[in-house]
Amino acid sequence: MNLAQCVAHAQTLGLPRLEAQTLLLHQMGRPLHDRAWLLAHDTEAASVAQLASYESLLQRRLNHEPVAYIVGRKEFFGLNLQIDDRVLDPRADTELLVSWALACCPDPASAPRLLDLGTGSGAIALALQQQRPKAEVWAVDASDSALGLAQHNALALGLPVHFVQSHWLQNVSGQFHVLVSNPPYIAQHDPHLATLQHEPQQALVSGPDGLKDLREIIAQAPGHLHDGGWLLLEHGWDQAAAVRTLLHEVGLTCVQSKMDLAGIERCSGGQKK
Repeated sequence: MNLAQCVAHAQTLGLPRLEAQTLLLHQMGRPLHDRAWLLAHDTEAASVAQLASYESLLQRRLNHEPVAYIVGRKEFFGLNLQIDDRVLDPRADTELLVSWALACCPDPASAPRLLDLGTGSGAIALALQQQRPKAEVWAVDASDSALGLAQHNALALGLPVHFVQSHWLQNVSGQFHVLVSNPPYIAQHDPHLATLQHEPQQALVSGPDGLKDLREIIAQAPGHLHDGGWLLLEHGWDQAAAVRTLLHEVGLTCVQSKMDLAGIERCSGGQKK
């Protein structure tokens, strides 16, 4: 079987072409973005050992293990992050939250204080720091192991994010110009959890309706925002109206939601008077 046939085989099993190529590049020890190399070598034969190894990777993916866990890397907002099962696999939809936060502090020469709650791999905080190098960026997570990975990514990228272990805002002091979070927001009996079995459940599940952590963050956030500061939150596909109501209830203004590329209200936020 040549390399083109390997990719085609993965597609017959139900994997998207990009995932099939990424896993094959990983198995071949090539850079994950080097799909041009695959095209240039598509008639090259794979050895029996390579085929067996590739088949093992395919089976892991077919068992819903994220590609990022299998290859150990994920690109997010142009940053190459180390990823493993200590943290969620960063989703492309979350880049919307980063873009919104950047729009709330548009002057690259300013020095805003930014806070990422539930940082996981550090994806959001590191993207904000990379885009706003003069900002003072803080990242919070309750998980010591997640913070260890986030700190590793910050060191590898040379980005001076500050890290704090805390359950949401419990151990956080001071006020911020933008507070962002992609918290757990899946209801505890949601059937989609079956396909997310490899990811840390504490970073996914949030009470009977999926709003437990969002309620807690929204209740605490106004006291940690400067006047004019923004609270921006990612949430589930059907939670925008509920989150907007919660934001209004704590007195935030300019409450609004932003749609992802699929036209789904994916993020909501509000501003402190």
